[in-house]
Amino acid sequence: MAESPLVAGVDSSTQSTKAVLCRAADGAVVAEASAPHPDGAECHPDRWWDALSRVRELLGRADAVAVAAQQHGMVALDGAGRVVRPALLWNDTRSAPQARALVAEFGGPRRWAELTGSVPLASFTVTKLRWLAEHEPENARRTERVMLPHDWLTLRLGAREPVTDRGDASGTGYWSPATGAYLPDLLRAALGHDAEPPRVAAPGERVGETAWGAALGPGTGDNMGAALGLGLGPGDVVVSIGTSGTVFAVADEPAADPSGLVAGFADATGRFLPLVCTLNAARILSAAAAMTGAALDELSALALAAEPGAGGVTLLPYLDGERTPDRPGATGVLAGLTTSNATRENVARAAVEALLCSLADAVDHLAARGGVRPRRTLLIGGGARSAAVRALAPAILGTPVTVPEPAEYVALGAARQAAWALAGTPGPPAWPAPPATGHTAGQAGAAAEIRGRYAALRDSAPQIRGSTP
Repeated sequence: MAESPLVAGVDSSTQSTKAVLCRAADGAVVAEASAPHPDGAECHPDRWWDALSRVRELLGRADAVAVAAQQHGMVALDGAGRVVRPALLWNDTRSAPQARALVAEFGGPRRWAELTGSVPLASFTVTKLRWLAEHEPENARRTERVMLPHDWLTLRLGAREPVTDRGDASGTGYWSPATGAYLPDLLRAALGHDAEPPRVAAPGERVGETAWGAALGPGTGDNMGAALGLGLGPGDVVVSIGTSGTVFAVADEPAADPSGLVAGFADATGRFLPLVCTLNAARILSAAAAMTGAALDELSALALAAEPGAGGVTLLPYLDGERTPDRPGATGVLAGLTTSNATRENVARAAVEALLCSLADAVDHLAARGGVRPRRTLLIGGGARSAAVRALAPAILGTPVTVPEPAEYVALGAARQAAWALAGTPGPPAWPAPPATGHTAGQAGAAAEIRGRYAALRDSAPQIRGSTP
């Protein structure tokens, strides 16, 4: 029997490049490699290529390759294809004033949601282009092509032409998930002149060939890669607890939320990926660990030792401002402290409950404004390693919770897309679901009281110093 071809998937994130080598037939991982990226909110794309070159030995074993990468990053190129300036990354917030101006110029939030599926924030590429035009006009004039991180890496790997996919294109702010077309007026208004975006490839299309002869998939954004790697089905909601929190699901219809709470992205398969992002997630736990003088494992044990509701202590976890709700100037608030409940256990419990209440709000937004009917929740990311988070999540989130085995799901999604491009089939290969443990809900009454108390503090927060309505 002939051996299964091997496929490679790359996750080029803010922090690092991670690559996995898998069997095309079933997705079994046979090798992994990684290389770091520089810190910061901007990065020259050559540094991503340097990191990719450090995992070249693994990639060279693959019969097909695809790249998933951080969304939104602005890669500006001149007419000769040279990088004009270091890329502004998704976590660079300097374009917040430009985001507000663009929203106002083009008819307000409702109109943006109708056109692009999202109301752009500072993370979106279109707002970074406006910042470039206003603050670096010479660089803006030199810019003739605009790409995203995964587009640029795919081109360097051997794409026949500049190409992107519908998932990553949906995070630019100048492409419509509903029509599948670019919106050149928005790009022109941001940059000050026309520039050429990459062609949007069909899902699973073979877009070129690497130098060693491997087929090249179109790639996608990191959240879309994770959805493909997890094999999401209808009603599956992903709650990813990393430095930031993301909550997303696949949907058959595009979302267009004028409130801006839900981003109406497309996915990598031809469907859609409504998504809610919170700025504070796993950092809530690390901050609570610092406050209590505990290691993270000890923090989890402290939280589980406390009663539900943390003795009346409630944390509003907007420690570094917040994106959902949009309160960039907010600060954290610890409320309800008394001499009898001011214990390490209650502070730890309040932190875990606050993290989950914030994410439960995001799930509610996805259901109310994104057209998603949650059936079960998949809990992934570093924060999912907390025993307290896993134990409390089903009741507070209000659904059964599945915790997949830790894995590089963005890179696995890219590998699955590579296998799709290699096979040339109408849909991606049916890889087995990742190993997972299930957790069922309990103490629903206590969870309702916890969420109610959290909501009361959240809704009073605009009057607290440092917050913005």
